[in-house]
Amino acid sequence: MAPQRITGAGSGPAEASGTPPGAVSPGAGGAAVSGARLTGSGGRSAAARRFAAIARRRGAGRAGCAVLLAVALTAGSVALGGVREDRDGVAAGAARGGPGPLSAAGPDAGVPALQARLRAQPRDFGGWAALGLAHVEQARTDGDPSRYPRAEQALRRSLDLNPGNDQALAGHAALAAARHAFTDALAYADRALAANPYNERALCSRIDALVELGRYADAARAADTADARRPGVPVFTRYAYVRELHGEVGTARRVLEQALAAASSPADVAYVASQLGRLAWDQGDHGAALRHYARALAADDTHLPALEGRARAKAASGDRAGAVRDLEAVVARHPLPGPLVALGELYEVRGETAKAREQYALVDAWTALARAGGVDVDLDTALAAADHGDRDAALRAARAEWDRRRTVHTADALAWALHVNGRDEEALPYARRASATGYRNAVFLHHLGMIERAVGREEDARRHLSAALDLNPGFSPLGAREARAALMSPEAGR
Repeated sequence: MAPQRITGAGSGPAEASGTPPGAVSPGAGGAAVSGARLTGSGGRSAAARRFAAIARRRGAGRAGCAVLLAVALTAGSVALGGVREDRDGVAAGAARGGPGPLSAAGPDAGVPALQARLRAQPRDFGGWAALGLAHVEQARTDGDPSRYPRAEQALRRSLDLNPGNDQALAGHAALAAARHAFTDALAYADRALAANPYNERALCSRIDALVELGRYADAARAADTADARRPGVPVFTRYAYVRELHGEVGTARRVLEQALAAASSPADVAYVASQLGRLAWDQGDHGAALRHYARALAADDTHLPALEGRARAKAASGDRAGAVRDLEAVVARHPLPGPLVALGELYEVRGETAKAREQYALVDAWTALARAGGVDVDLDTALAAADHGDRDAALRAARAEWDRRRTVHTADALAWALHVNGRDEEALPYARRASATGYRNAVFLHHLGMIERAVGREEDARRHLSAALDLNPGFSPLGAREARAALMSPEAGR
C-alpha cells in the first residue's frame, strides 16, 4: 500500500512580509571562530596536539582519547589534501553534517556488500551511486568525516560510467548538503529531478537546501511536491520541519506522529522519535520529550541525537546528574560543539568551572581542526564562541555566515554576536528577524529580550524573557538563569 500523503493538512505556508528566510537543521554551515587560520601540516599537527592534550587533561579514558585523536588525525589528513585509498578502492578523509535520513533504508545500507558487488561488477553505475550515498548516510549517523571523500569518489565513478544518471546526481546533492554547500546541493538536486522527477533522495535534498538557504516559501512548495510524488518517512520529517519553522507546531507534531507510524526500521523509528522528542522539548513538555527519547533509544540504543536530547530533557526536569552522565557518554564518542557546550554549561551551574572550561576549550580545538581541514564549521560554533570564547571571532563568523545564507538561525547568531560585543542597536533588527517567521524558540526569545533590555526597551524585554521561560523554562542552564535574573532586577519592574 502506498504511503498516505500529508498535504491535506494544509497548503504551503506563505512567507511573512519582510521575513528573512532561514532555517537550520541540527548543523548549519558556518565560518571559523578560533583565531588565525591553520593551514598545511604544521597547523594540522599543532591543532591535533592541542586537541589530544585537552582530551588527556579532561581525564578521558583510553577509548575516549582514541576517539578524540581519531577525529584530530582525520581532520588533519584533509588539511594535507591527502585522500587515502583503502583496499576496496574507495577513499578516506573529511567532514560531517546532514539534516536527516534520505531514504527509509538503514544508514549504512550494506557498505561491505556494495563494495564486494562492485569488485565483481566494477561498471555497475547504480552500485557506485548506492555506495556513495551509503557513505553519506553513515557519516550522518556516526560523524565519521572519512566517509565524505569516499562518497565523492564513488559518485564520480558512477557519473563517469553513466553521465547524468539521477542516482549519482541525487547522491551528489546529499553530499553537498552534508558539507553545507547548499547552493551546490540545490543545483545537483534540480539536475537529478530533471532526469527523474520521482527520485526520493533528490526531492529530500532539494527541501534541505532550500531551508538552509532561507528560501522558506520555496521549501514549503518543494515539500508539497515531494509529498505528492514520494510520501514516506524522509519527506514527512522534512515537511514537519518546514511547518515548525512557520510556527505550526501542531501540524509538525501530527506529521511526525504519522511518520513514526509509517517507520519500519529501527533507524527510522529512532530518528523520528528523536524529532518528536526535540519538538516536545522545544515546547517545554519535558515529560513527553523523555518518553519520545526513550522510544528512540529502545529502537536504537546507539542513536546519539536521542541520548543528547534525553540529557537536555533530564537537565530541564531537574536530573542534572543524569544529564551529565548522558552528555559525557555523547562527547566521549563524538566531541562536537553542541553537546560539548551543553555539558560545559551543566558543569558550570554545578560550580565545576575547571571541567566547564575544558569542554569549551575542546570546542575551540575542534574548530581549529575543522578549519585546518577546510571544513565548514557549524553555526553553533559561533554561538559557543560568543558565550564561552573569542567574541570578536564569533562576530566574524556570524557575519560571514549571514553573508552566505540568511536564515532565522543565522539572524539569531549574528544578533547575539553583536550583543556580546556591545553593539546592541545594530543587533536588535537581526534579533527581531530571527522570530519573524513565527518559529517558537526559547533561545531566540531570550536573546531578543536581553538585547531589548540592553537598549532600554524594558517592557519589550520583560515580555520576551517571560515568553522564553514560559515556552521552555529549561532551554539552557545558563540562559534560563540569566533570563530569571534579568526579570528580577529593579530595572525589569520599572
